[in-house]
Amino acid sequence: MIKILRDNSDNKDFLELVQLLDNDLNSRYGSIQAQYKEYNKISTIDTVLIGYFNKIPAGCGCFKVLSGDTIEIKRMFVKPEFRGSGLAKSILHEIEKWAIEKGYFRAVLETGIKQPEAIKFYSNLGYLRIENYGQYIGNNNSICMSKKLNK
Repeated sequence: MIKILRDNSDNKDFLELVQLLDNDLNSRYGSIQAQYKEYNKISTIDTVLIGYFNKIPAGCGCFKVLSGDTIEIKRMFVKPEFRGSGLAKSILHEIEKWAIEKGYFRAVLETGIKQPEAIKFYSNLGYLRIENYGQYIGNNNSICMSKKLNK
């Protein structure tokens, strides 16, 4: 059974899941991953979601405001043993729902070229590839995507 909890970045389960995410990214990208550290700070985010599968913390995600009507999705991760369970989709839908509740109309995100499963996942849920934005401009390891959020 899937349960999604809204919380903030002080949540212990969230912090443990983010550490697993960082370990995964470091194994995929090696030393290149260090360039993203400053963009992935989570110490003061109050829009965090933790996904539980049968009461086990199994996935997470969060968002932050990028501009007036746009949020940026960050720190999406599901433990490998829970992938394919629908948990990631539930977390992403809850992020979108929460963003709409807060008055945002567009979501953007960045993922990497060595994460084909993430690119496929977001594409399947209506995210379209866009030109790299902000700190990702000119970064050939980054793929940026966007989706209009509907009420």
